[in-house]
Amino acid sequence: MTQSTSRGPYAKTAAIRRRIVEACVDAFGQTGFYGATMKDVAKRAGISYTGLLHHFSSKEELLAAVLELRDERGSEYLESAHALDPDSNPVETLRGMLAVIVDNELQPGLMELHCVLSGEATSPGHPAHAYYAERYRMLRRFFAMAFRALAERGELHSASDPETLATMTIALINGLQAQWLFDRDSVQLESAIREFLAAAVPALAGTGSTDARA
Repeated sequence: MTQSTSRGPYAKTAAIRRRIVEACVDAFGQTGFYGATMKDVAKRAGISYTGLLHHFSSKEELLAAVLELRDERGSEYLESAHALDPDSNPVETLRGMLAVIVDNELQPGLMELHCVLSGEATSPGHPAHAYYAERYRMLRRFFAMAFRALAERGELHSASDPETLATMTIALINGLQAQWLFDRDSVQLESAIREFLAAAVPALAGTGSTDARA
């Protein structure tokens, strides 16, 4: 009984924090980091401004929590596959990343947030600048390592070197995500990325959808 009671306030606090962060996703996604205000976030979360400050004392703290939420699955996958095991199958590694992209499609609010914040964060003074710089470095390393492994196996068919192909892949993903937010009925995010990758990695062609909704 005592254990259950002690968990109550903690669970309630965690639920409130989660609600605040989700409200912040909407606010930052619509107006960016600089355009959103703490009072607006509090209103969206349905709590008082004082209540918000009890959980997050600044917009920078909120931003850190929002970026952590966005990365819950994507970062875990990147970190687990970052140092590709020589015995692992790089084709399966790329399929896993496609599954992460499909998950992103199921969370349009977070995708919108990424498009807005990553554009803002190109300014060196933005509080998320270092985060996005490191994230893009990590993504380039991830794809370059996968492409190098495929090249060593004789399974990469591209005139571009692995590093250049990695940069092109990330540019395609970002561009398609932005287009999808404007026209979700016409832009087929996963199939377009798969088709691009299959041109360089034929083993990815004709493998069916990795749609997480199935």
